[in-house]
Amino acid sequence: MSRYRIAGLSPEPFATLGALDDASLRAHGMRRIVADSPNGYPCRISLADAKPGDSVLLLTFEHHACDGPYRSSGPIYVREGAAAASYDDALPPFLRTRHLSLRAYDADGWMRGARAIDGAQADAALAELLDDPDTTEVHAHNARTGCFMCRIDRV
Repeated sequence: MSRYRIAGLSPEPFATLGALDDASLRAHGMRRIVADSPNGYPCRISLADAKPGDSVLLLTFEHHACDGPYRSSGPIYVREGAAAASYDDALPPFLRTRHLSLRAYDADGWMRGARAIDGAQADAALAELLDDPDTTEVHAHNARTGCFMCRIDRV
């Protein structure tokens, strides 16, 4: 299988959002939520589920800014104060506990393939998608809610 890297989002674009009050967040289409379970609030910065009691922000994030029909944005959670995580040739554990949609793209942002799978099957599905030499990145989404989970880059 091709080598890959998964990096959490940079915390910088989200750093000032924590200082906004709930009314200001709502005015910008965002919400502050306190996690009430150990597996329902996956942070896209730390690539881990927030713990119960953690404060997370729910907001829209443009995750595929291509010039074409596959341009996409969608909901994400970011944990306030989270540090960015990264994984080389390994999947973050939070991906294995969800139903996933994996979408492969080439350097021009055009879709090359896709799989809808249980997270336990993610390694095999990712290997299939990365077997295409034109695939440069794969986006993982929660197949049930449509939320963007992370980008997997070929290295």
